[in-house]
Amino acid sequence: MNSNVRAEEACCDSCHAPAVLPRQVKWLQWITLAWMTAECGASLWAAAKSHSVALLAFGSDSLVEMMSAAVVLLQFMPRFPMKKAHADRAAGALLYVLAVVVVCIAWFGRARPMETSFVGIAVTALALVVMPVLAWMKRRQARRINNRALAADATQSATCAYLAAVTLVGLAAFAIWQIRWVDTLAALAAVPVILVEGRRAWRGEGCGCVD
Repeated sequence: MNSNVRAEEACCDSCHAPAVLPRQVKWLQWITLAWMTAECGASLWAAAKSHSVALLAFGSDSLVEMMSAAVVLLQFMPRFPMKKAHADRAAGALLYVLAVVVVCIAWFGRARPMETSFVGIAVTALALVVMPVLAWMKRRQARRINNRALAADATQSATCAYLAAVTLVGLAAFAIWQIRWVDTLAALAAVPVILVEGRRAWRGEGCGCVD
């Protein structure tokens, strides 16, 4: 590691990591973890039952969002060995893999019979309400405590809301008109978002404080 990278990490550590995580932020992250655990489990279960590629993409992204929320909490635990830069790289790599998996499954599973998923519709509809609220609250707290990791996590929460909207459209269209390709299209529409999110996670936010 060269001196410029070490200097950047030192800068980020000094300006973005308060000694104690405020109680409001801690509650936000625990609520996010609880919600994303339920959302991920329900989405992946519903995807397996209905053979929905869009639901698979949504549930897998929920898993990455759950990891992102955990990173914010773990940064403030004493003697935690994993640096945020390493966690960002791991999350970015997982998102890149997810994008490839979604494309492959969408292609090979495009002709596979699909079933209507009312569980999937309910989960994505709830996420469409919950995630924008969490994203707004995280952004506000990120500005207040000047923390980049929380700001990045807020962006991922907003992305989750977008994916929920795309997935809900695909699931609803299939439920009403039984059009299989709409679900495939919804899954593929999520791929560019997943790639952008993966690129941001891989590169990290860089040095500089939240405005």
